[in-house]
Amino acid sequence: MMRASRQLVAAFAWLAAVIPTAAHAQAQAGEWVSYRDAYRAMVQFEKYGGPKNLLQSQLQVQSRDHAGLGDGAQLTLTGRVTQLNLPLDALGRTVFPLQKAAYDENAALVLNRKGMPFVLRPQVTIAPRADGEYDAAILRTACAQALGFVRYVDASQRARQCTGVRFVFPKKESAGARLRHADGAEQALPVTAGAAFTGDPDEGFPIVTWRFGAGAERAQLITYNAPLAIVPIFE
Repeated sequence: MMRASRQLVAAFAWLAAVIPTAAHAQAQAGEWVSYRDAYRAMVQFEKYGGPKNLLQSQLQVQSRDHAGLGDGAQLTLTGRVTQLNLPLDALGRTVFPLQKAAYDENAALVLNRKGMPFVLRPQVTIAPRADGEYDAAILRTACAQALGFVRYVDASQRARQCTGVRFVFPKKESAGARLRHADGAEQALPVTAGAAFTGDPDEGFPIVTWRFGAGAERAQLITYNAPLAIVPIFE
C-alpha cells in the first residue's frame, strides 16, 4: 500500500482527470480532478516523519498544454456537501485542504477555465522568511530536507544531490538579491528570467539562482522583495 501511494505521488505530475461519478457528468473530461486522487498525493507530506520544519507543501495547477492560467485562476472544491474556493497564486499554487467530508463524497476539484484540461502537482518548496534574510547554512539544511522528502516518495531520486536554490519573484515588483559574506562584503546576484519549476512553461518570472559552494556556509542571502517561491535545486 505504501509503495502504491509513493508511486502515485511520483506520477502525479502526469495525472489526467477522470470523472469518478455520474454526479459530474456535465463536466468535460480533463477539466476536473478527483479530490481523493489529490488527497492521496498531498497527504504524504503530512505523513512524512523526516525533518520538514523549513518546508511548505502546496498543490500546483498546470494546464495540460502548458499554457499559462492567466489572472484570476482558482480551483473550486465542489460536492454534495462541500463547496470551497481555492484561489491560486501567480505560480498556480494553493494550500490543499485536508477534509474528511470532501474525501468521503469524493468531491471534485474544478478549475475556472472552461475548456482548459489541467493536471495537478504537489510542490514542496522552502518556506520564505518575513525579514528576507536567509543564512546559507539554513538554505542548505532546507534543501536537504526537501531532498529527503523527494527520496521518500520516489526512490529513483536517491542519487541526486542538493546543489542550490532558486528564488522566484513576482513579475511586477523589483526583483533581486545580494549575498553578504562573513566579512561584511556584499555582492549583487544576477537576475534571469524563466520558469519557476521544472516542467512549467517559461512565463518569464524573475529568478535568482544561488548555487552552494565551498566556504559559503557563513554567508547570508538577502532578498529585496518577498519571493513567490524558493525552489530547491537537485542534480
